Amino acid sequence: SMADIAFEAEGDSVEEVFSVAVDATEGIMIQEISAIRASEEHSIELVNAELDLLLMDLLNEVIFLKDAKGLLVRVKTISIESGAGVFNLKAVVVGERMDASRHALGVDVKAVTLHGLSVKKTDEGVWKATVVLDV
Repeated sequence: SMADIAFEAEGDSVEEVFSVAVDATEGIMIQEISAIRASEEHSIELVNAELDLLLMDLLNEVIFLKDAKGLLVRVKTISIESGAGVFNLKAVVVGERMDASRHALGVDVKAVTLHGLSVKKTDEGVWKATVVLDV
């Protein structure tokens, strides 16, 4: 049966909220994200016309890295620029292969859902993202 887990992320910039959302996603997949060592680096480049879909793309990429390569990652650098009607994301993520002796597994996340997905700047200038994960 399909279940889901929702979380909210916030940050002072759109980049920060995207980074926090990556950590939140990893923190559902494994119990202690501080145990992820930075032994491998991967570049991610994404383009989307919608900011919320860009976040979905990034988180699905992070989930794919775990499923396809057994790789747990955190954001090292990220920039999001808008131009020509689209948002361009360039990120470097660092991490390592899953090691059962050090990474206690959490919930197996399947994908980010469109349901409830949002990225917006509040009136106070804080960026907030709401994400729902299929598990």
